[in-house]
Amino acid sequence: MKAIVYHRYGPPDVLQLEERPKPAPRDNEVLIQVVAAAVNPLDWHFIRGSPYGFRIATGLRKPKDSRLGMDVAGSVEAVGRDVTGLKVGDAVFGACRGALAEYVCSAQATLARKPENITFEAAGSVAVAAFTALQGLRDNGRLQSGQRVLINGAAGGVGTFAVQIGRWLGAEVTGVCSTRKVELVRSLGAHHVIDYTGQDFTGDAQRYDLIFDCIGNHPLLACRRVLARRGIYVMVGAPSGRWIAPMDRAMEAMMLSWFVSQKMTSIMAKFSKDGLNLIAELLKSGKVTPVIDRCYSLREVPEAIRYLETGHARGKVVIVVAA
Repeated sequence: MKAIVYHRYGPPDVLQLEERPKPAPRDNEVLIQVVAAAVNPLDWHFIRGSPYGFRIATGLRKPKDSRLGMDVAGSVEAVGRDVTGLKVGDAVFGACRGALAEYVCSAQATLARKPENITFEAAGSVAVAAFTALQGLRDNGRLQSGQRVLINGAAGGVGTFAVQIGRWLGAEVTGVCSTRKVELVRSLGAHHVIDYTGQDFTGDAQRYDLIFDCIGNHPLLACRRVLARRGIYVMVGAPSGRWIAPMDRAMEAMMLSWFVSQKMTSIMAKFSKDGLNLIAELLKSGKVTPVIDRCYSLREVPEAIRYLETGHARGKVVIVVAA
C-alpha cells in the first residue's frame, strides 16, 4: 500500500509517498480502506518538530513514529476478533494515527458509522476538529442555552464546527474572522460576525460567558476584559514560533485562573465513542455540516500542508485517497 511518511523533521518537503506493508488489525481493531482523510495544524507541528517542546514526546532528533494523519473515513476491510458492532463493508469515520495511507488500523472506540447523507470526503474532515469544538464548548466551556460565546477563528477547521455546535447548544454565537470569510461564518449560523481587520473584539463593550479561542492572537489579559465576571476562556490554538507553544500559553492561562474570578483553560481533545456517535447524529440531522475548502490527492499532501500553514483555509483541507 502507499502511505505518507516522514523520517526527519523539516518543511513539508520531508514528506514521502512510500510503499508500506498492508497492516493487519489487532483483536480490538478495524482495518479501514481509506477513502478520505484530512490535514490539521497538529500535522505540521509533527512534521517540523515544532515547537521543540513537542519533541520530548515525538522524538528528540527524529520522529519516533513516521506515520501522519488523524482524521479518517473509509470502508471496513477486516475486523479483529474482539470487535463487535462493525463488519466488513461498513462505512465509518473517526480518528486514528497514520490516516494518510491507503489502509490503516483503528481502535473500534475511535470510530463511528458514517451517516449516509454525507460524503466520505466530508466525513474524513470531521473527527479532530468537530470533537475539539464539542468538547471545548460543552465540557470545558460549560456552554448553556442563552449564554454568549465568542469564537475567535470562526472560519477555520475547528471554528466552523464550533459556530454550528454553539448554535445547537442554544448559545448566542459571535464569530471573529477576516473580511472574505464573513459571509461563510454568517451562513453557518453565527448571530454576529466581527471582521478583525476593522474591529478588535477585546476593545468592545460586549461581555461573553465563553471565549473559544482557536487563534491565540490576543494577550490573555485583553481577552479577560471581555469575559463575564464568571466567564470561561478556552484556548485551542496559540501563535507559532514560541519555543514550547502552546504549552507556555496554557500554563499562563492556568496560573492566571488562580488570581481572577474567570476560568482560563486550554483543551486537547480526548476521543470517546459517545462523543463520536453524537457528532454522527448531528451530521445525520443536518445540524452540523462540514466545510471543505480544498481537496488534494495523497501525492499532494506536502502541498496541502503548505496551504494549511498559510492560515487562509476556510474550513477543512481534505485528502482524497481513493476515488
